[in-house]
Amino acid sequence: MADNLSEALKTLKLSSADGASDSVEGCLDCLLKALAHNNVETSEKIQEMGVLAMMPALLSAQNSCTPKVANIIAEVAKNEFMRSPCVEAGLIPPLVQLLNCKDQEILLQTGRALGNICYDSHEGRSAVDAAGGAQIVAEHIKSLAESTDPATGKLLTVFCGMLMNYSNDNDSLQAQLISMGVIPTLVRLLGVHSQNTALTEMCLIAFGNLAELESSKEQFASTNIAEELVRLFRKQVEHEKKEMIFEVLAPLAENDVIKLQLVDAGLVECLLEVVAQTVDSDREEDVAQLKTASDLMVLLLLGDESMQKLFEGGKGSVFQRVLSWVPSNNHQLQLAGALAIANFARNDGNCIHMVDTGIVQKLLELLDRHVEEGNVTVQHAALSALRNLAIPVVNKSKMLLAGVSDVVLKFLKSEMPPVQFKLLGTLRMLIDTQADAAEQLGTNTKLVERLVEWCEAKDHAGVMGESNRLLSALIRHSKSKDVVRTVIQGGGVKHLVTMATSEHMIMQNEALVALGLIAALDLDCAEKDFVGANLVQVLHKLLTDEHSAPEIKYNSMILICSIMGSEPLHKEVQSLAFIDVVSNLRSHENKTVAHQASLTEQRLTAQS
Repeated sequence: MADNLSEALKTLKLSSADGASDSVEGCLDCLLKALAHNNVETSEKIQEMGVLAMMPALLSAQNSCTPKVANIIAEVAKNEFMRSPCVEAGLIPPLVQLLNCKDQEILLQTGRALGNICYDSHEGRSAVDAAGGAQIVAEHIKSLAESTDPATGKLLTVFCGMLMNYSNDNDSLQAQLISMGVIPTLVRLLGVHSQNTALTEMCLIAFGNLAELESSKEQFASTNIAEELVRLFRKQVEHEKKEMIFEVLAPLAENDVIKLQLVDAGLVECLLEVVAQTVDSDREEDVAQLKTASDLMVLLLLGDESMQKLFEGGKGSVFQRVLSWVPSNNHQLQLAGALAIANFARNDGNCIHMVDTGIVQKLLELLDRHVEEGNVTVQHAALSALRNLAIPVVNKSKMLLAGVSDVVLKFLKSEMPPVQFKLLGTLRMLIDTQADAAEQLGTNTKLVERLVEWCEAKDHAGVMGESNRLLSALIRHSKSKDVVRTVIQGGGVKHLVTMATSEHMIMQNEALVALGLIAALDLDCAEKDFVGANLVQVLHKLLTDEHSAPEIKYNSMILICSIMGSEPLHKEVQSLAFIDVVSNLRSHENKTVAHQASLTEQRLTAQS
């Protein structure tokens, strides 16, 4: 074989030089045979003997040998080490030129050659881009899309593969294909050629690549991709095929318009069916499919319109089915059920309906099952759902009566920041405007101690911020001296003073109001902490900072008046010449600030 190959390569070099086509054809057959026998070795030999350099001339001749030459290039380019040499030998321009011919066999082999050269090769892709190859292939696909004859199906599969190799993992080339309009063409292929497994798979892989790009979503939304994918999904029995479709559905379903299209096309029913078929199975692929289907279900509920459509006033069969996941024994379904409730709970009407129909109890039972050695993602999801349900004012007292705060407090010992974060948010939502609950929680020493500890969680800004906000909320909503004293004794004052310097105005304000209540309700007890936390300097900075919002200036002045009854704090106020700062604020453009400045100035003057 090796001797024949060497002879053929030598003959090929001589024949191509003098244009003898009969001997060329024989040599090409010999090369194809050798490549089929041992591709790597033959490719190395072709490279060694400089045969690639003769290929452009052979391609340009366009005769009966042409498809064989293109086929040899396609075979050679299966090897990574041959792709750059193919580009360097100048093969791309003549190959792209061949895309303009009508011969189907030449087109097929040329498509293979270009596709293989582009595979994972920056040089290959750049050369095809420079020669305008992708545009010609895209136009071919468009013009052949409606033809169902098997040979055309094969050619379309090769062309789709070529475009995929050309653009894979390359955002700018993918964007180029999108601007050429390949998406509607590929969607059309899926509809016309749904019986052609190889072609539909190629389309799915191409969709998976393109769907990751944000700019593709609009084009996808203007096609009937949702119907085609759902139709294809219904036909599949094999796990791998379903998985391929899932990989396209997930990035597409991030777009709200497509979410709604998928719901209208009946994807939800397919997903529920997958869940029903896989929920009791331990097989690895079934477990994976259950996760994918339930995750996708949750994703569809992130769109406002798609979510509302499936909620159907709380009577929707989909809504009811998803609720039944919460008490199941499958962690993945528990998680998806809780996340789905959190997504349904995105407007007051839905939240009120869900609380009135007993969903809170289901979530509390779920949380109770996960207190000891619990699943963190399930805890997080269930707390998220409770937090959202607690937003409407009418739900708060009902949820408190149902014992939500008691169950939530069981997770105080959690060391997982995501759970801590949601726990804090849920409690903060629950006590908003609920004085009794705020007093009950605010006098819970264990809770306050844990909040003070979390106020120092510098590695977890979210937990730190929520702890401060809950500490402030307990004081603001209870207006209770007992709560104030619990917070002072727990060491919370310094954190509220720090919170007043937050970059978020809403947090600054909440801190100043809480500090004002501390000063009004128990100044004697808080005095030492106020001095230690440099409260007066902080207030001075807030009042002199021109970027401070009007309400921050207003509440800072209220707080100054509240601390004047303390001798050490009073002295600090005098030493920092607050009277001048306040005097300047009398001409502030905000009338409320200007008025409060006058009152504060009078108070400072009277007590100086």
